[in-house]
This record gives sequence, structure tokens and C-alpha cells, in this order.
Amino acid sequence: MKNIAVILAGGSGSRVGGDIPKQFLPLADGRTVFETCVQTFEDCPAIDHILVVMLSHYIPMAQQLCTDHAWSKVCGFVHGGSERWQSSWNALTRVKELLTAWNETDCNVLLHDCARPFVSTDILLRVCQALRQHAAVSVTVPVTDTIYTVIPGSQGECLHSIPPRSTLRAAQTPQAFRFSIVYDAYGKALAQQTTLPATDDCGVVLIYRPDVSIHLVQGAPENRKLTYAADMK
Repeated sequence: MKNIAVILAGGSGSRVGGDIPKQFLPLADGRTVFETCVQTFEDCPAIDHILVVMLSHYIPMAQQLCTDHAWSKVCGFVHGGSERWQSSWNALTRVKELLTAWNETDCNVLLHDCARPFVSTDILLRVCQALRQHAAVSVTVPVTDTIYTVIPGSQGECLHSIPPRSTLRAAQTPQAFRFSIVYDAYGKALAQQTTLPATDDCGVVLIYRPDVSIHLVQGAPENRKLTYAADMK
């Protein structure tokens, strides 16, 4: 079964600042966030194809980088949505079209935030290995900070409870699924409402396909998300 990576690079990067999205900003080695991220998936032997999701007016810039690097696994570009879930759905719709063109019925899909450019080949291999036995897989790391749940009030927030850290994990990406499962979950979600309550792809599967267990594999602190200007250093 093919493993298709979806690089979600549709954000505007407004919190980083600057005139262009953060995926086109350089890292310490001079390569852009986009180049660093895609190269890892290109080099991973378990990845068969790569789809890039991006705002339409930045697609030519990304296409040029793909040409410059002669990346052979990038098989197409998908227009990003105004919300992350819309970008995921646009990508899944394109995967459905590709499966039809290939005369195939299913595949594995790895949805990864381009804003996590330091994902390692080891993480990708762990995810692909887990997909051989599980229909849904997420990458996580243990929570090291104490986490509060709070009660909002008119005079500010109050501490409600402190959940034990042993039961908490911080989610990373990629989040990976049997295509038929995640496509069905998104289809059910969108049939019920026009905006989704979940903040990531696993959340959609958890809510709309509760019969599917989501297996967790070990991530790494290096697989961090670049959100603010200071994160680029």
C-alpha cells in the first residue's frame, strides 16, 4: 500500500512577521523551511509520493524550488484553505482523485505541518511501520510542564485541576491514517457542520470515527513547530 505524504504549507505565517509566509524563510543553514521539510520526505524510503498544500499565489514559488531540487516524489500541488481543516480536506479530495486515476482503492496518508521542518527520517519510518498494523497513527512526546485546566471568570481565570503528566502527551505531526478512514471521518464531519470542532486531523477521526483506535508513536523535541520569529533561530 502506498504512503502519500501531504505537506500542509498553506498558512500565511502572520505570527512570524515579514512579507512572505514562514515556509519560505531561511533557517540557519540557508535553506528555507519548505526545502528542509520536503527534503526529509523526499529522502525517506518509505514515502512514495508527496502532495504540497499551499496558498494559490505561492504555488509557483514552491514549484520552482521543487524543480531546482529535482524532487521526484512531489506529484502535485493543492490549494490551501483559510482554515487548517479545509487544507486537509482539499488534500484528501486530491488523494481520492489520484487513487481513481491509479485504479487503486486505498493508501496511507501522512499529514504533516510544514512548520515542523525538523521531522526526522526515523520518525517517518516509525509512523510507516505502525501503519502496517494500525489504521490511525499520531506522533507525540511526553509533557514535561505541569498543565492547568482553568475556569474562566469575569475577574480572570482560576485554577480548576492539575491532570497527572503521566496521562498527557503533546501532539506532533505527521498524523497518519488509512485514507479510507480519514476521508470517511472528514466526510461525516462536513455533512453535519460547516466548521469543525477539532484542531487537528486526529481530532476529526477521534470524534467522527470513534471505532478507530489511534496508535501513538514516539516523536522528538527537535520536531518542534515554528510559530514565532524567535523559533526561526
